[in-house]
Amino acid sequence: MTHPLSFANQSYHRQQQIYSPESESYSGISLIPYIQKRTPDRPLTQCLSESLPMGFTGETGSESESTLLLASATNTIAVIPNKIPEDTFHFAYIIYFTLGLGYLLPWNAFITAVDYFSYLYPDANVDRVFAVVYMLVALFCLIIIILYSKKSNSYVRINLGLGLFVVALLVVPIMDAVYIKGRVGLYDGFYVTVGAVGLSGIADALMQGGIVGAAGEMPERYMQAVVAGTAASGVLVSVMRILTKAMYTQDASGLRKSANLYFAVGIVVMVICSVFYNIAHRLPVMKYYNQLKLQAVTQEEEENGPRSGSIWGSTLWDIFERVKWYGFGIVLIYIVTLSIFPGYITEDVHSQILKDWYPVLLITGYNVFDLVGKSLTAIYLLENTKVAIGSCIARLLFFPLFLACLHGPKFFRTEIPVTILTCLLGLTNGYLTSILMILAPKVVQLQHSETAGIVIVLFLVIGLASGSVVAWFWVF
Repeated sequence: MTHPLSFANQSYHRQQQIYSPESESYSGISLIPYIQKRTPDRPLTQCLSESLPMGFTGETGSESESTLLLASATNTIAVIPNKIPEDTFHFAYIIYFTLGLGYLLPWNAFITAVDYFSYLYPDANVDRVFAVVYMLVALFCLIIIILYSKKSNSYVRINLGLGLFVVALLVVPIMDAVYIKGRVGLYDGFYVTVGAVGLSGIADALMQGGIVGAAGEMPERYMQAVVAGTAASGVLVSVMRILTKAMYTQDASGLRKSANLYFAVGIVVMVICSVFYNIAHRLPVMKYYNQLKLQAVTQEEEENGPRSGSIWGSTLWDIFERVKWYGFGIVLIYIVTLSIFPGYITEDVHSQILKDWYPVLLITGYNVFDLVGKSLTAIYLLENTKVAIGSCIARLLFFPLFLACLHGPKFFRTEIPVTILTCLLGLTNGYLTSILMILAPKVVQLQHSETAGIVIVLFLVIGLASGSVVAWFWVF
C-alpha cells in the first residue's frame, strides 16, 4: 500500500484555466483536437493534461501540471521555470498535515473535557452550549472573511488565528488554577469558558479558512494532507481519552487532571503549528506555488483592472456557482455524520460487556477509520463528481441502519453490528470529505482557489451545525 507521503503531486490538471472559445486557444496552443473530449466531468484542462505532451517541453508528472498553470497565468511559455522545487523530505506535506491536526485540536480539547465542565456546572447543558456558540461564531466570521477575502492576507489571518487559539486554550487552565480550583457551581467561570469557546470559533474561521484556502492553490497532495490532519486530531484526542481514562480515577480530581492535560497538549500543538507555518513560507516549493498565484492575479488585474466591489461580488457569485454541488455534498456528509456521531454513539447504545468503555472505543474506531478514509485519497482519488455526490446521498442509508441497532432484530442490537456501522460511518465520512475538499478549489481559476476553499469551509460549518440540530430529533 502506498504511504500518504508518496501521494503524487497531481492537482493542477483539473484547474480551470483561461480559455477563449472564439479563438479556441489556450495559452497560445491550438485546442481544436481536444475540444471534443470535454465533458462536465472532464474539464478542459484535464483533457489537455491527458492529451498534450507533458509540460509541452518534455517534462513529466507534477512538473508539467504546474507548467500548464504558469502558462495560463502568464500567457507565455518563455518564462516557465525549468524545474519545480522538490518538497524535500516531504516537509511541506508534513507542515500542512500538522496544521490540519492543529486547527481542530482546540475544539476537541473543549468537547473532550466536557465531563469536567459538566461536573463544575451541573445546571448547564455544557456540550450543546459549546457547540452552538462555536459553530455560530465560526459561521459568522467565515461569511465576513469570504466577503473581504480580496482585501485580507491569508498569512496574517492564519497567524492571528493561531494566536487566538493559544489565548483561548490558556484561559481554562489558568482560571482553573487561580479561581475555580475544582469547586462546583462557580458559574462566572462557565461564562468565561463559553467566551473562550467563542474565541476559538473566531480562531477556527481565521485559521481553517486560511489553511484550506492556501492548500487549494497548491497541488492536491497538500489539501489531502490538511484533511488527513483533521482526522489525525480526532485520533490523537481518542488516544489521550483512553490513556486518561486508564490512568486517572473518574472522580473530580481525575477529571480535572484529564482536562488540564487536553489543554496543555493543545497549547503545545498550537505553538508547533505557529513555528511550522512561518517556516513553510521560506520553503522553495511554497515560494514557487505562491509565485504562480501572484502571476495569475497580476494577469487578471492587467486584463480586467482592479477588483472593485461590484466586480468582486460578481466573482464571488461565480465561485459559488462553480462549487455549490461540492458544497451540497459536504453539507449532506456532515448532516448524516453529526446526527449520529457522537451523540447516538455515546448516549443511545450500551454494552453489558464493555460498559463505559464502549462509547470510548466506538468513538476511537470512528476516528481511526475517518483517518483511513482521508488517507485513501493519497492512493486513489475519485474524480467523478456525480459519483462522489451520489455516494453522499447514499449515506442517508445510515439512518435506518443505526435505527435498527436500537429497535431492530436482536443481533443488530449487539456490539458487532454497531461497531461495523460506526467504522463505515467514519470511513465514508473521511473519503468523501477528502474528495470534495480536494476537487472543489480546482474548478475555479488559480487566483480564486483560496476563496473557493473558504467557501467550501463555510459549507462544512453549515453541515456541522445542521447535523448537530438534526441529532436532537431523529433518535428516540
